[in-house]
Amino acid sequence: MRSLIRNFDGLLRRALGVFEFCDERECLFRLQLARASHDLHLSDGTEMRTGERALMLHLWNEHVPPMGPDAPDLAWAVSVHRMLIHSLHEVAHWLVSQPALADVRAIGSVTVLILPGGDRGSMPLMRRLGFDVLPYRNPLGRFGEFWENLYTWGLMWTFNEASLRHRSLLRLRRAEMWMSADKFVQRYG
Repeated sequence: MRSLIRNFDGLLRRALGVFEFCDERECLFRLQLARASHDLHLSDGTEMRTGERALMLHLWNEHVPPMGPDAPDLAWAVSVHRMLIHSLHEVAHWLVSQPALADVRAIGSVTVLILPGGDRGSMPLMRRLGFDVLPYRNPLGRFGEFWENLYTWGLMWTFNEASLRHRSLLRLRRAEMWMSADKFVQRYG
């Protein structure tokens, strides 16, 4: 079953144009050039309109260190934090090396790793890293959320089963994280 999920994930990445921009094992992200699905009003004053180009971050599941039996522990968190910072720098360096992407207005991601509306978990970390954290709504409503959650749960089970502790398939919730491209490059470039 895990092999089936890995193969499906590879097909979906190709269909959506998700690509590897870096070959380092320490890199936690793949990238996707996309268009904003809705207007964004970011904390640095950037106004992004629906349809403007964005660079989306996708977690590179195979590169996330596996959690141990008592996970997540402090050693795991420190390792992932170091990899996260390194990865953000790699994305910024790659972005500025691509003149054809000068019109990319923001860097974003949709994730179940952050819960909106609170100061628990990784939300404060994402804010300290400069991201605005916003609620996410699937265009297909709860129906679409169910299928996204099933896919995400399958990825977590396949690549890092310990990450499913205390996570229910039906209770997974997504959040969006955004940062203007100018702020991102200034901070991580």
